[in-house]
Amino acid sequence: MSERLLILLALITLQACTSVTIDEYKASPSVQIEQGERVVVLGRRHSANYETEPDLITCIAEVLGKDNDLIQVVSEREFVDALYPWFEPRTAPMRVRDMNRILTRAEVAERINGYDIRYIVWVDGNTETTSSSGSIGCSIGAGGAGCFGFGTWDKESDYEASIWDYQELESLGQISADAAGTSYMPAIVVPIPLIARVQKNACEAMGAQIKTFLNPQDIVIKQAGGSK
Repeated sequence: MSERLLILLALITLQACTSVTIDEYKASPSVQIEQGERVVVLGRRHSANYETEPDLITCIAEVLGKDNDLIQVVSEREFVDALYPWFEPRTAPMRVRDMNRILTRAEVAERINGYDIRYIVWVDGNTETTSSSGSIGCSIGAGGAGCFGFGTWDKESDYEASIWDYQELESLGQISADAAGTSYMPAIVVPIPLIARVQKNACEAMGAQIKTFLNPQDIVIKQAGGSK
């Protein structure tokens, strides 16, 4: 067996992996939601140089609403556009009590109430490449083209979700997700990317934890004429 084939077989067994750590702080032991009330997941964007990735917010919203008939999620883009400019980076409320400032405007309160919002989930953080090493070289010769080399890069995700009760104007708690992973790019003739889905795994873990935070088994569903 040739040396090149042995290297190729070794690279096939190589896998990218990601580790995720979830922490939760719950300020309120119980959660109450009326039938038809909704949740909106929003990303913090403090300036032009910093933002929580929109695709991460969309991913969390999808996880939260998937296979769930009780928790209905409003699209971030639709909500922010409808409330323009009150949830833009410079005007968005940073704390629960700051909601009182924008709710003094009747048209703002009317628009939010029109969405039947009960919970606002603010997500802050990002995913970044922390280090990289290795190199890949490609060349074209009489025998054809090919690449050879090996590269790796590490990514880390650090996110925190703050869950607000819009109706009571209080913070219910926070959930944090820390994820880290290493991606590999071996190349023997053709580069073979082995990508660690760090942001995706952080999204899925955080979305699942928020769903547990708002566990339907712990939710009191109020209906006209009584409760159950």
